[in-house]
Amino acid sequence: MKFWKLHGIGNDFIAIDGRNDGKSPSEYSSLALQVCNRRMSVGADGLLVVKNSNVADIEMVYYNSDGSRAAMCGNGLRCFCRFVYDNHIVNEREFDVDTLAGIKHVTVNTSDLGDVINIKVDMGEGSFKTSKIPMATDKEKFIEEKVHILDRDFTMTSMLMGVPHTIVFVDEFDLEMIEKYGPAIENCDLFPEKTNVNFVKVRDQYNINVYTWERGCGYTLGCGTGMTAAAVVCNYLEKTEKSMNVTSKGGTVKIDIGDKVFMTGPAVKICEGYLEV
Repeated sequence: MKFWKLHGIGNDFIAIDGRNDGKSPSEYSSLALQVCNRRMSVGADGLLVVKNSNVADIEMVYYNSDGSRAAMCGNGLRCFCRFVYDNHIVNEREFDVDTLAGIKHVTVNTSDLGDVINIKVDMGEGSFKTSKIPMATDKEKFIEEKVHILDRDFTMTSMLMGVPHTIVFVDEFDLEMIEKYGPAIENCDLFPEKTNVNFVKVRDQYNINVYTWERGCGYTLGCGTGMTAAAVVCNYLEKTEKSMNVTSKGGTVKIDIGDKVFMTGPAVKICEGYLEV
């Protein structure tokens, strides 16, 4: 099975063309577990599968490294678009991608020579409604709420940005702290389907930093939906303007907030090869 490995600001993925392979969801789940293993296989944060769509130009099917299916992945979407564009599965620079989180419009920005510079993706509107996240609470929205986790209190804001995200503001980043409290918040009883956890530092009105503990994956160098959610929350709380640079350990994306939210960032091919599966 031919594959590409790509990364979007350090968030890495294995991409395959599954349009005619006849595999079932359970087989893809097992495949993700196998090939995303960093010690025993290629290694990645997730598996991207290309499928034909009846409602868009192409469909992205995404599995986390633990084998679970996810509705969306922002960095993964950009890498998916790079894969289908460079392999001429889709030949237009603007096209629609079918995901479990809805149809996403994307634009592939290229140089005069046709090389991909970056990719702009429609991340949707997002929602603060707890019923959509979902959350086990009687509150309609969960914004700037104090929650006791393990041995300390956190002020948290949660929203759906394709997948559930929780924002925690910090003054400084400490990886030990993220690895301790990230999984505790992810698996908190408030979140029946778990949540991604984003630790956010606001540098100024146009720049924020985000470290993400990703549901089904753990600490990652970058999470596109998490960086987008962090930007939306920062703007909602009037900490930033509507356009900002969002930086994670793996790099920077630009977020523009309007009627919808758009993310622009790189998608880099690492290598290609064949999987013995």
